[in-house]
Amino acid sequence: MYKFLFNSFLEAYKQQIPATGAGLFRLFFGLITFQETLFLLYFNHLIFDPIPYLDVEFPMIYFFTCLWALVALSVAVGYRCQQSLLANYIFWIVFVHFTPMQRDFDGGFDLFMIGANFFLLFMPVDKALAVDGLRRKLVNPFKDYRQYQSEQVSYLSYYLPVIVCLGFLYFDSAVHKLFAEHWRNGLGGWLPSSMPYYVSALDLSWMLNLEALQKAIGYIIIVFQFTFLLFFRHRYLKFVYIAVGAGLHFGIAISFNIYPFGMGMLVFYVLLLPPQWYQKIASRLQVEQPRLQVFYDEQCPLCNKTVLTLNHFDIFSAVEFKGAQSYARDYPALNNYTDQQLMQDLYAVDSQGRVYEGVATYAQILIAMRYCAIIGYLMKMPGIFNSAQKVYRKIADNRGRVSCDASCVVAEKQLPAMFYDRFFTQTDAKQIKRYTHRITKVFCLLFLLQLNSTLHYGVFYRLQENDVQYPSSKLLGSISNSVILTTQSFIGITPHALYMHDHFEGYHHLIALTYLDSSGNEQWLPFVNEQGRLLAPNWGRVHSMWANIAVTPNIDHWRLEKFIAKVTAFWGIKSGLKLDETRFLVKMKKIQSPSQWRPNLLRDNFSGPWATIGSVQWAGKFVEIDLPENINNL
Repeated sequence: MYKFLFNSFLEAYKQQIPATGAGLFRLFFGLITFQETLFLLYFNHLIFDPIPYLDVEFPMIYFFTCLWALVALSVAVGYRCQQSLLANYIFWIVFVHFTPMQRDFDGGFDLFMIGANFFLLFMPVDKALAVDGLRRKLVNPFKDYRQYQSEQVSYLSYYLPVIVCLGFLYFDSAVHKLFAEHWRNGLGGWLPSSMPYYVSALDLSWMLNLEALQKAIGYIIIVFQFTFLLFFRHRYLKFVYIAVGAGLHFGIAISFNIYPFGMGMLVFYVLLLPPQWYQKIASRLQVEQPRLQVFYDEQCPLCNKTVLTLNHFDIFSAVEFKGAQSYARDYPALNNYTDQQLMQDLYAVDSQGRVYEGVATYAQILIAMRYCAIIGYLMKMPGIFNSAQKVYRKIADNRGRVSCDASCVVAEKQLPAMFYDRFFTQTDAKQIKRYTHRITKVFCLLFLLQLNSTLHYGVFYRLQENDVQYPSSKLLGSISNSVILTTQSFIGITPHALYMHDHFEGYHHLIALTYLDSSGNEQWLPFVNEQGRLLAPNWGRVHSMWANIAVTPNIDHWRLEKFIAKVTAFWGIKSGLKLDETRFLVKMKKIQSPSQWRPNLLRDNFSGPWATIGSVQWAGKFVEIDLPENINNL
């Protein structure tokens, strides 16, 4: 087995592919993390305050969340990739394991994001679509921008994250599904899609009423997850697995209100797409002939850096930059300008032979780039153009010029290397084998850690639920738990038992909150509506708090009251209500969660009547919640 893995990894190590997929993966991962930090900022008081707005226990959380947002943006744009990814990794660990996010507001994908971030540390994410690529160019300003080609990277750096983060997760999840009756009946997707708490605003009830389709989807998911590791690289099957997997996660993102989970899984599929696809897409996006010829002073450091920067963001290759000393006299439109004039400003000639200089050149470059055209047109507007011209003249007339000899080009500087460069860029045959052996051993360790989690929670724990006991299970369970606690904290290896039978069995009631306005009329808080849907933006980890912790098949009174207090304080104050003068009502309605298919289940669960079962009254920081003791039997 080890030999097979080693040979497979060695082949992948030597195979070189474009870095575009890794760059896109980093970009999307950073954007998903950034939107999650915005979510945390919006729900800052609900998640982190013991009593929202009334008892602020973590006043610095807001500041550190803002720092995390800046780090996530740095990851997305690829600025100082190694440092920003390491900082992002630490932020994920600290926020998930040392704040109420761990216990009460689990996002459903937090540990997965930790694992993905761990592998990003060792991927070539700075080689494409990254500001770091521009930084490497700017430290060598006299190197011709045409010498920078798209970088080739080791396929193994793509291959490993997909195996561990997707393949292991799928297999573990599939093992759990075998113990859930509704999954065995092919209804693993249908049942949560028929629960009001779980669905998004998109109405897919027409699909839910097609029994054959729902069962087909359920069984396809199980087969897909069990066989992903075996066939996702198969020559003739990989496109099937890409289509099924991407469709599965895109469906989760739009049909459930746990969209971050769906999007977090979906971004991995940019690593699975054939590298030649990116090349074909890029070639189709780029123009056949440059729309603009721009001439610059080849001996000016600032001019060279400006050209490198503009070319870096010219993703459609719409602008061609040429040294004025070498090429300007080849264009008749520039014959009326002296050499001194050509060295003083940036000049451009378009396809009609029109000449632009100074700020007009910059505006025309932005217009030619297409996606920046609006900025270019704004720069040409009266007032803005005049102001920009003054700033430009001040810089251009005082920039100073240097004479560039051969040392400008030969003495090439390097930025600090990424972890990827230390492990995946060996060229010596012996070194390649040595590093491949190390990587294979690390992979085997990760496989054993995942196997421990799968067997512990996916098999033995499920068997114990069915009253099958083993004498040594207690000791082994204690050891296994200790290992799992470590692996899930730093690598994200954890049980993936989402929406199993133990989650839905007995889930026969929904709870919502209303209040009486100044006229005595009952109004719904902007939280759960009359249908039982959790309203946006109460999705993601807020959904998890209410639908998975507060309201469960066996409701815990203390937990329910804790979250009722949090929700009424947060949304009451955010809605402009005076808590002390507002009476909140606790509503309940019955729903069904069968393990056998039923037509119109979602519609029936939406339309059930609500009954008032309790009330909430605030007095300063104290709250009185009146709920029946036998709430589980109502």
